[in-house]
Amino acid sequence: MKGTLARLLMRLLIVPVAAALAVLTVGTSGAHAATDLTEIAESLRESPVYVDPAASDLLSQADAEALADKIEDAGEPVFVAVLPADYPKQNLFQNLRTETGITGLYGIRLGDEFDARADSSVLSRQGVQNLVTAAQGAGDAKAQLNDFVDDALRSNLRGGAPSGWSEGSGDGVPVTGLITTGALLAAGGAGAYVFVRRNRLRHEQAQREALEKLRVVVDEDITAFGEELDRLDFHPGEPGADDAMRADYEHALDSYEKAKAFMADARRPEDVRAVTQALEDGRFSLARLAARREGRPLPDRRPPCFFDPRHGPSVADVTWTPPGGATREVPVCAADRTRLSDGRDPMVREVETASGRRPYWEAGPAYGPWAGGYFGGGILPGLLVGTMLGSMMATPSYAADYGAGYGDFGGYTGGDVSGADFDSGDFGGGFGDFGGGGMGGGDFGGGF
Repeated sequence: MKGTLARLLMRLLIVPVAAALAVLTVGTSGAHAATDLTEIAESLRESPVYVDPAASDLLSQADAEALADKIEDAGEPVFVAVLPADYPKQNLFQNLRTETGITGLYGIRLGDEFDARADSSVLSRQGVQNLVTAAQGAGDAKAQLNDFVDDALRSNLRGGAPSGWSEGSGDGVPVTGLITTGALLAAGGAGAYVFVRRNRLRHEQAQREALEKLRVVVDEDITAFGEELDRLDFHPGEPGADDAMRADYEHALDSYEKAKAFMADARRPEDVRAVTQALEDGRFSLARLAARREGRPLPDRRPPCFFDPRHGPSVADVTWTPPGGATREVPVCAADRTRLSDGRDPMVREVETASGRRPYWEAGPAYGPWAGGYFGGGILPGLLVGTMLGSMMATPSYAADYGAGYGDFGGYTGGDVSGADFDSGDFGGGFGDFGGGGMGGGDFGGGF
């Protein structure tokens, strides 16, 4: 299971501190003081499962870690909190969602009761109700929460895991991580530094591996453009050549050299964006050169062919619907426009994936920078709507790993940081409204 050791190290370090903080909240009378929702929310931003120290008899640390691993490995925006039976119920879901500030599906085991809520952008109210009803059959917290999570992960949840669950993998350390690390080091634990360093090294290794896979495709692009230049029947000193033609030709040569240099210097997948930008620029220069030589009007600046940028600048926008996807307009080259008008499939750029050769928009997240270099100017979200790559690029964690500036992919989906900007109707009402008391079951209720 990926990342299990690193997550285990972090949780082993955090739990004692959380327990110590909980002890400090107990008054002199010995009565339990409810853990503040801010602390619970901070924990959920770092890990998908929170067990209150006063509810540790409901779910063991080992079971909580196994549940968290399952959610993190699936990469879905599912949050689970286990709280004592006497925890205040009023506006519990709404207030927790406000404090956490992240869109997702939230399940809470409160003593012997269980209930759940979700942002409607992640899962419908009916979907949440079905999950709660299905979870009623299990008895203890371990069985119930595992049933709930298993069913949720099989559901059509929209969006991905929040970036906070992997923020420690970046070059920087989040503020909450620094606070936790400082507290642990003060308590004599040096493991937090080891965790952050190992996580960063693992992240860097993953980026190198992604870049090497992407390098094959980018090198093919560079080679294809170089072959176009070799086939070009043009010489700067030939009869009829003018300064404008020579400028276009030189610009294309410069773009080719830039692309090779950028790729040689690339260290992360994000760096290939400059490579494909240079190739797109070079191909447009060749299109201008061809128009000048043939006495045609100069072409307008258009994005390359969506189906394969190696086809060169597009000539028109056409309506296209991928199998099982939404209809959108895409820029196409003349050849693919003809194929589509004849009812044939376009010539799609396919790349190697774990499941075989697939269109680039169904490949891994590293292809975002590759596509972003070709399709700049904010058009990329519209082209990739509903695709695997588009969904990946819509998550807030994407920019941290693969760079930002690809356009507005729009809307809050699972794992997005929305703060208090969410529909309170999704989280209103009282605890148990989906269940009707006890372990739930009964009326749908009035929302969260």
